[in-house]
Amino acid sequence: MFTGIIEDIGTISNLKSELDNLHITVKSVITPELKIDQSVAHNGVCLTVISIDSDEYTVTAIKETLNKTNIGSLQIGSQVNLERAMKLGDRLDGHIVQGHVDQTAVCTHINEANGSWEFTFSYDTSLNNITIEKGSVTINGTSLTVVNSKKDSFSVAIIPYTYNHTNFNTLEKGTVVNLEFDVLGKYVSRLLELGHLGKN
Repeated sequence: MFTGIIEDIGTISNLKSELDNLHITVKSVITPELKIDQSVAHNGVCLTVISIDSDEYTVTAIKETLNKTNIGSLQIGSQVNLERAMKLGDRLDGHIVQGHVDQTAVCTHINEANGSWEFTFSYDTSLNNITIEKGSVTINGTSLTVVNSKKDSFSVAIIPYTYNHTNFNTLEKGTVVNLEFDVLGKYVSRLLELGHLGKN
């Protein structure tokens, strides 16, 4: 379980394919605090630490993860948003994030607004995921508030601190990002799909 509050921006230092899997080595200041088998969210994707060496650690992504997230498009030198799993009893500063990416989206517009930035993303609606105005969404592991919610797109406002302390400052028009929709919204959407809501 995560909160969507990014701890560090890691740098991909090595990529190694093995059968359908990809071993990803990340350089990060949080590495000395990690342990083998610990869960770390990478751009919102929960992956398990399998080895640690000095200031670098390695995780493995399987084929399913590579196909359904932007992890498969990482290159050496890419920057990834990192968050360790939340501790029981900690404050929940973002929102409840599972580390299970629902789908990807494409950045369609970036507007600099005199000290902040508005990013707009479009996504495929065939998976029945939804956003609501002022609701929560996780983009590359970052907990954010939805504005301008539409059927297949939405925007988020990014303050300078978030811009400087996540990989939002590397996004461009056309960049693919990971989305995790609000878990409560996913349950409501599923119940509506099954016809379990609205019945007496």
